[in-house]
Amino acid sequence: MLADPVLRLGVQDRTAVTRLLLDQAAAGNVEAQARLGQVLLDGHGIERDAALAFRWFGIAAAAGHLAALNMLGRCRELGWGCTPDLAMAARHYRACAERGLDWGQYNYANLLSQGRGVPKDMAAALGWYQRAADSGHAKAMNLVGRFHEEGWVVVQDLEVAFGWFQRSALAGEFSWAVQLCVDAGASRTTAGSRDLGTARDPHGDTGVPGENA
Repeated sequence: MLADPVLRLGVQDRTAVTRLLLDQAAAGNVEAQARLGQVLLDGHGIERDAALAFRWFGIAAAAGHLAALNMLGRCRELGWGCTPDLAMAARHYRACAERGLDWGQYNYANLLSQGRGVPKDMAAALGWYQRAADSGHAKAMNLVGRFHEEGWVVVQDLEVAFGWFQRSALAGEFSWAVQLCVDAGASRTTAGSRDLGTARDPHGDTGVPGENA
């Protein structure tokens, strides 16, 4: 793993880490290629270059790196360094999802739930959210909770919804952890009824099913 040589060498400076990533990526280290793509996308220790990030994600994905393939989907979804193509983003996400990557499952479910790049299919979306949630994906747990809270393609069950919101908070989805603390002792029917927020992460959108349909 790339982290091992970085830690062994005691490299902490971002620019030095980036140089190491560049050397290892050029030498064919697939993990370094994927991480270099993220560094270039974020502009950490190097000038931001989304187009070059997209190329490195593609190289790593072609070598079988699932997280890089997921990031290709993100680039295609949002137009980072490439022309936006939702259908292509969906194909990348689905390939990751079918191979067991929880972020791919979550991102593919987002597109299914909103009908972006693929026909809207809330039942299929729930299935992929559920698979990601069962793997410990905190944001997917949130969305499983929302389905049960709102009665989307399932019988509405507020107790089940609250349980998923609680599991999501314990798994690190801190927006829900805060809300659960605020609502402690209050009616459980209010837990999870608010917008999931606008914050975005590098791996996947927070996406509220149906709102962008």
